[in-house]
Amino acid sequence: MAQLTLRVDDELADELRRVAAQRGESMNALVITVLRAAVDPEAAGSAVERFRERLARAGLLAEPPSESVTRPDPEDVTAAARKAAQGKMLSDMVLEDRG
Repeated sequence: MAQLTLRVDDELADELRRVAAQRGESMNALVITVLRAAVDPEAAGSAVERFRERLARAGLLAEPPSESVTRPDPEDVTAAARKAAQGKMLSDMVLEDRG
């Protein structure tokens, strides 16, 4: 088995330690998982898609939670559109400024 020495800044090392602890594994195991995912030849697509797929396969990709969006009431939208239409048109403002 090969042994590598890796130099990283303290902030990255702390983050690796934190993530490894959250996953219940050693920092070494986490780094091996990430490196293995980075060289996986089975992923397809763009470089970004391949890297995301590798991270997902390794269980390291956290997707943001999908938030349910409440659509506005159609009557409120219509009322807002009517109110917005009562203002001065931009083309009129431009013409006044040029005159």
